[in-house]
Amino acid sequence: MTAMGLCQYQTSTEAVLDRLGIEFLDLKEFNCCGYPLRNLNFRAFVLAATRNLALAEKRALDVLTMCNCCYGSLKHAAHLLSEDAFLRNEINAILEKEGLRYDGRVAVKHFLQFLYDDIGLEGIRTKLKKTFRGLKIATHYGCHILRPSQVVQFDNAFSPVKFDQLVSLTGAESVPWLSKLECCGSPLMGVNDELSMDLIENKLVNARKAGADFVCVSCPYCLMQFDRMQDLMHSCRNSEALLPSILYLQILGLCLGVDSQSLGLEMNKLPITGILQFLSER
Repeated sequence: MTAMGLCQYQTSTEAVLDRLGIEFLDLKEFNCCGYPLRNLNFRAFVLAATRNLALAEKRALDVLTMCNCCYGSLKHAAHLLSEDAFLRNEINAILEKEGLRYDGRVAVKHFLQFLYDDIGLEGIRTKLKKTFRGLKIATHYGCHILRPSQVVQFDNAFSPVKFDQLVSLTGAESVPWLSKLECCGSPLMGVNDELSMDLIENKLVNARKAGADFVCVSCPYCLMQFDRMQDLMHSCRNSEALLPSILYLQILGLCLGVDSQSLGLEMNKLPITGILQFLSER
């Protein structure tokens, strides 16, 4: 299996995979998944995504993504090529210049999907060294892991449960909250900052009302959005709706006994080390 990721998501992913005994290969030849190009140059987007799929397929590997946008982009490209033979031939003609070809023999999995469907809740539970007590978490699924549902096929787009069950596995309580499935506003950053901030502030207000100690995300783009927009909210609006955001792999890693440095806890902009007070030995 080969993986794609960045920053503390990458360090926490590597640490968690190691604790779970999963071998993976980090392909240095991977390029961007194409997501930033999707609405600017459609064929460039498909080519960028397919090149990564072809690189994995050449090595007979599946792709494990740590990012919702990467997951959505690769799944979307694979879906398009399976439906459009003309587009597939056009893309393969370009890839042929690098000795690459994509024939649809590679599976794309999100890390949460891999944990839930492949390893399984009980398989993970047996490896936990610590669990949380009294910790309340608001799960933020993110858009690209759920929609379009017929393409990504991760969970029920209207009533998902997999992420919540993975959080509950750690002993934390996944609280029900309004705006749980709404967009974090990341695509609007730099285009309409006020609206982007409104979306985040609405989510944070609802998460705090639900009693959450942290917002837990599965995507580095979402984490960056929660962090940077809360900085803006504090400086521009003097907002009191701030709530630290944390990656699921950081939560799981702590329960697997991974140290906070390997999980990159200090890399999150809003302090999250307070989560350690909720940890207890099994």
